[in-house]
Amino acid sequence: MSGTPGEAIEKPVLRDAHIIKQINSMVSITKQNSHFLFEVKGLHKLWSFKSQLEVPVGNVLRVYQDPAKLNEWKGIRFPGTYAPFLITAGTYYLDGSKNFWDVVNEKNCIIVDLKDEEFRSLIIEVEDPAAAIRLLSAPSGI
Repeated sequence: MSGTPGEAIEKPVLRDAHIIKQINSMVSITKQNSHFLFEVKGLHKLWSFKSQLEVPVGNVLRVYQDPAKLNEWKGIRFPGTYAPFLITAGTYYLDGSKNFWDVVNEKNCIIVDLKDEEFRSLIIEVEDPAAAIRLLSAPSGI
């Protein structure tokens, strides 16, 4: 390590900030023609074993927030990640159905109920829950 002591400290701090940004990333949602694209961001791709999901607009049944549901039994995880009070990510099997979870911050979590898809529900953290619910619930959607 050459240079001033400030340089030795500055590089790890920048690298750590990048890692924190990757950890705090979540799922972004965009509408592309007749589909919604759910893109898993940052390290959540690794934890959830998914990078994106594409769902036809007509297959979105309902979009809502329900804090009580987040505390219920999630099912059997495979594949995915679970650390109590930290993260729930990946595929969870419950009552014969598959659900996709990617949640760290429960207050930013939405639930997207689907029909005719691999997953019955997407339980995901988004940056702005109200905006995500409006997008997914727009008249061209449900």
